Amino acid sequence: EVQLQAFGGGLVQTGGSLRLSCTASGFTFDDYAISWFRQAPGKERVVVSSISTSDGRVWYANSAKGRFTISTDNAKTTVYLEMINLKPEDTGVYFCNARNLDLATARLTDYWGQGTLVTVSS
Repeated sequence: EVQLQAFGGGLVQTGGSLRLSCTASGFTFDDYAISWFRQAPGKERVVVSSISTSDGRVWYANSAKGRFTISTDNAKTTVYLEMINLKPEDTGVYFCNARNLDLATARLTDYWGQGTLVTVSS
């Protein structure tokens, strides 16, 4: 059974910090890119940061650059999102996603975890 479990959300004040964790099981972790998405109230889900678990390459949305750090512990099949200097606009439910594109078959596989709520008060 595929599982992606996100933890670490909470209520913080502006300028505070949180570390989110996404623990995966049920699939070959090293074959997938892991991303964090945020869904603010009444808005679409948007990607915040991604990491390749095979080579460690990372990507950040402009809103996350300089404040968020994504990392992976492949031995624990866990991806972290360290967030500092949080702002009210960072508020939302954070979801982790695992994506694999099989280049031989063009098959795209997506797994989603349950979200974890981050609330940043002003």
